[in-house]
Amino acid sequence: MSLATHPDRLLPADPGTRGIARELLQRVQDLPIISPHGHVDAAVIEQNTPFPDPAALLVTPDHYVTRLIHASGISMDKLQPGNATPREIWRHFCAAWPLFDGTASGYWLRTQFESVFGWRGELSAEKADASFDSISAKLAEPGFRPRELFKDFNIEVLATTDDPLDNLESHRALAEDPSFHSRVLPTFRPDAYINIAHPQWAANVERIISEASDGGSGYRGYLTALENRRRYFVDHGAVSADHGVRTPATLKLEEADAEALFEKARSGQATAHDRDVFEAHMMYQMARMSVEDGLVMTIHPGSYRNHHQPTFEEFGADTGHDIPVATNYTESIRPLLQDFGTAKDFHLVLFTLDETVFSRELAPLAGFYPSVYIGAPWWFLDAPDAMLRFRSAVTETAGFSRSSGFIDDTRAFCSIPARHDASRRIEASFLARLVAEHRISEDRAHELIVDVVDSSPRRVFKL
Repeated sequence: MSLATHPDRLLPADPGTRGIARELLQRVQDLPIISPHGHVDAAVIEQNTPFPDPAALLVTPDHYVTRLIHASGISMDKLQPGNATPREIWRHFCAAWPLFDGTASGYWLRTQFESVFGWRGELSAEKADASFDSISAKLAEPGFRPRELFKDFNIEVLATTDDPLDNLESHRALAEDPSFHSRVLPTFRPDAYINIAHPQWAANVERIISEASDGGSGYRGYLTALENRRRYFVDHGAVSADHGVRTPATLKLEEADAEALFEKARSGQATAHDRDVFEAHMMYQMARMSVEDGLVMTIHPGSYRNHHQPTFEEFGADTGHDIPVATNYTESIRPLLQDFGTAKDFHLVLFTLDETVFSRELAPLAGFYPSVYIGAPWWFLDAPDAMLRFRSAVTETAGFSRSSGFIDDTRAFCSIPARHDASRRIEASFLARLVAEHRISEDRAHELIVDVVDSSPRRVFKL
């Protein structure tokens, strides 16, 4: 029996606890996938575009994969489509396959190869061409289009991540298509319009004021434009606004001070300190807007993006060198929570790349503020052992009801079922241990696993 299809993969080694986990997993194994945060392009689903070659689908867009290959000594240019053929890139990947043993990426990929693409056995340099040809043949099959896989994967809800000025035409088309029975929801992602350090910030601000401010100008027109575009997203099915910030700092400025800082940034005179202050103030404003329009606010902080400047300059962002940094939530988020932490129907989902804040900050915050929910482990932490550490760290203080449900946060469409299956196995394993230790009843564990897998994401993301 292969590793990818073993029925007890990720379940406890102890036979008694494993038996309990098996029954819990069976309870949720066939539930539909709820994916309220991710990065799949809606146009791919709407147009039912055939997937490209194996390298373009599984290697080049996945910074989890390219970063580890690069660390082994393969230069980044050899993993770029413009510099190497798909088959050459795939050969580098297959030669590096042993490097992925024990990693989350290796787990997702191994599961995809067998469960989705029908490739059985380990990859290797010797099998590179054979595996490339086998997967390419699968990609050419009519039944392997995105919409068919959407149905096969049992996805009920898939949220995308979208620019505030996106026309959301693909989302509209999918919502109006009677043959498409799932939901693909847009997500408002305003980072490039809020972070004045972003290279396109000034141009983005001019565009959004010009196109969406109802004739307004300056700082007030800027806020109006953001509010209008948020409403446009709500009208097209959005349930959340996502914020990928450097820190979770929040700050309420007087309007005159905010306006002066805004104009200073537009003139190109803002300092690094000004950047931090303005972003913190805009996070406060985003919370205010969420209270008003009902969008769930999610915060993804704690990444030092583009750590290696030469790689960024040559190959751009999202190429594998974003590195986690320490995160402070308790003090940083307090200004926002003072005014909105108990606001009716405000949902604030807090994520982190810093495991030390799980039990020290996030669980206590979610254990008091009715608005706060704990975001699932993401990025470097969406791995089996890290997910177990997360569940253990937050549950003793906040219980099960204050977590968001699993978030796959992926661009890799074909990895979605593997990721959700892994999460369900981890939840079953954790609950089985509590049952085996006589800390909760088995009946209650069966209720809880349905809640954390299915009910929590629906409740937290207002689905």
